[in-house]
Amino acid sequence: MTEEEKINGENNYSASNIQVLEGLEAVRKRPAMYIGDISEKGLHHLVYEVVDNSIDEALAGYCDHIEVTINEDNSITVQDNGRGIPVDYHEKEKKSALEVVMTVLHAGGKFDKGSYKVSGGLHGVGVSCVNALSKHMTTQVFRNGKIFQQEYSCGHPLYSVKEVGMAEISGTKQTFWPDESIFTVTEYKYDILEARMRELAYLNKGITISLTDRRQKDEEGNFKKEVFHSDEGVKEFVRFLNRNNDSLIDDVIYLNTEKNGTPIECAIMYNTGYRESLHSYVNNINTIEGGTHEAGFRSALTRVLKKYAEDIKALEKAKVEISGEDFREGLIAVISVKVAEPQFEGQTKTKLGNSEVSGAVNQAVGEALTYYLEEHPKEAKQIVDKVILAATARIAARKARESVQRKSPMGGGGLPGKLADCSSRNPEECELFLVEGDSAGGSAKQGRSRATQAILPLRGKILNVEKAMWHKAFESDEVNNIITALGVRFGVDGDDDSKKANIDKLRYHKVVIMTDADVDGSHIDTLIMTLFYRYMPEIIENGHLYIANPPLYKCSKGKISEYCYTEEARQEFIRKYGDGQENGIHTQRYKGLGEMNPEQLWETTMNPETRILKQVTIENAANVDYIFSMLMGDDVGPRREFIEKNATYANIDA
Repeated sequence: MTEEEKINGENNYSASNIQVLEGLEAVRKRPAMYIGDISEKGLHHLVYEVVDNSIDEALAGYCDHIEVTINEDNSITVQDNGRGIPVDYHEKEKKSALEVVMTVLHAGGKFDKGSYKVSGGLHGVGVSCVNALSKHMTTQVFRNGKIFQQEYSCGHPLYSVKEVGMAEISGTKQTFWPDESIFTVTEYKYDILEARMRELAYLNKGITISLTDRRQKDEEGNFKKEVFHSDEGVKEFVRFLNRNNDSLIDDVIYLNTEKNGTPIECAIMYNTGYRESLHSYVNNINTIEGGTHEAGFRSALTRVLKKYAEDIKALEKAKVEISGEDFREGLIAVISVKVAEPQFEGQTKTKLGNSEVSGAVNQAVGEALTYYLEEHPKEAKQIVDKVILAATARIAARKARESVQRKSPMGGGGLPGKLADCSSRNPEECELFLVEGDSAGGSAKQGRSRATQAILPLRGKILNVEKAMWHKAFESDEVNNIITALGVRFGVDGDDDSKKANIDKLRYHKVVIMTDADVDGSHIDTLIMTLFYRYMPEIIENGHLYIANPPLYKCSKGKISEYCYTEEARQEFIRKYGDGQENGIHTQRYKGLGEMNPEQLWETTMNPETRILKQVTIENAANVDYIFSMLMGDDVGPRREFIEKNATYANIDA
């Protein structure tokens, strides 16, 4: 750029270059700022925003029934039996209050302390944001014996609020069609909505939430439907989460109280497993990054249990040093707090920052736990014995890691012999492919981009860590090879015994699981994902874990040739080039990665320009936790039911 062009450019930069986005136009211009993203997560967030309004009515005591419907055309309808959004004239805005709520950002009753004490909703943008991101939306209000209605297009009202009939019910009915010009994914998934509606029913006891999918019918012609209702709230929730585990004690340690103006509900169970599973919520928001309420919970648990163990001389007899993590092994807990003005922080704005909540939770949990231990000495002894076992296993795990490092010819800094590393040392551009079998590993090594792609072949199926004590994983060569190749260390702040994964020196920012597109390959995928979820969840949380998607077929007719990644894609090829007939069409079925030559593997599965990668995410921690314990645990019944319900095809050996 010349000096003259620079000067002209600076002179042209004036007030006219400054854009002010009015109202909902800002939402349409930068949707990810308001709903997180514009793919599957953001799409489902629209439903949560509307349902949150109904939940707020329930928290205020005016609503106990919410109906969510996925319609045939993939629109969503949410109807409640609350008071209905006010429709009277709004003096300041000079229009109906309903139109204000639906078209003005940050407008609503939640900002008036007299209307709602606490409210859900993470971003606080509410239903107007949903309206802005919908190509069409219809709102009906049932209030004072009448039905009022207004429709919108991309957030703009099509007409003034009008009376359209008489009603014997009260409440609000919202129907919206997400704008496909904004969202990259527009098909709602029943399972995702089901998990959230179940969660909301547990977190708000006494409310009935129904979910109907009008796109699916059973053999009798009924729509797919589920109704969620809980009379015991989080007490019932923790039993649901624990149902695939063997309980250490049958009791649920439960509290429902208020400390320093903060309502706190908490339920605790212990099982015979080796994982900590703590799920925390603030105003129904799943705080996956934790925060002050979790800190208060952990502090109380450690303090009370340690004092009890010391009082009965258990630690003295065991001659073992206890850490905070030992008290949480085999623990499943749900903690739900309601905070009037929550302060969220962290990468995904799901970490509670209110300092006053920590003390309130610490006090409430401490009192409830102390009372339980005093009243139930037998169960208390079982918990303490479990803690001592956890401490012993933790020390064994450290010794196992030290043993592996001593065996390494490079004093702990060596990499696995089978690892074909890449030449780049910049983790941001480096990828590690975890490949099933030596044969596919060989093709991957030859076909890869050596500058940025590393290959680690895995022999067979790795250890199922869901059913193993913590230290057993470090006695497995395959597991150790993965951990060592990644550069992951365990322990934080000088505590080498900690189970927390330290990924500060992670060597690859893309970790890709690459297995055959068959039943065995899917099982290996799940085993590896279980390892990451249970031992290194930080890698998933930071968006580093992916699953490769190799093609199932290569279809050809004459000189035309295409890779087909699904059976549907193969059928589309037949329709397109064979007029629905397979005559003249050659189909090559890939039974494994090893059947592809290096060039094909690169072209279909490894080339960043053409490949399809599925990112592994933790959307709903409670649901993910339940699925992993069910799929990888000992109980066959729920697993078989899950497979039969979800598998597109199942090849189950008799």
